[in-house]
Amino acid sequence: MTPRAAGPGPRRRDRHGRGMRGPIAPPQVPLAASRAETFADLVQDSVERLERRWPQLADIDFLVLDVPRLDGTADAAWSDEAVPLGGTVAARAGRPARVVIYRRPVEIRTKGRDERAALVHEVVVEQVADLLGLTPETVDPRYGED
Repeated sequence: MTPRAAGPGPRRRDRHGRGMRGPIAPPQVPLAASRAETFADLVQDSVERLERRWPQLADIDFLVLDVPRLDGTADAAWSDEAVPLGGTVAARAGRPARVVIYRRPVEIRTKGRDERAALVHEVVVEQVADLLGLTPETVDPRYGED
């Protein structure tokens, strides 16, 4: 029997003939979720918590980006300021206001899931307060509490 030539196309079996590997965990367990999906869930939980008190947040888009974008100027790229954890984009003609949370800077500053959830909530509260022109303590009375 001659060996099959390696060519384009999907592999149907691994080299030991036992078939392709399956997923490590079933999709319903937390292990199956990626870090980006888990982070997006933390942002969504924080937004839902605030929407109970501020129904107008339903008109705001909440986005998660991996890192902040540089605007292309050399001064912005090499400033002494800390990397932002979030930002806002005001509403424009036909576009709702946006709150952006940057995943990687938040992940780097936290050690565990609980600490990350607390920081995500603080950033969301700060950005919503900036967008609404309020203080973070007005948006969430528990802001700043550990």
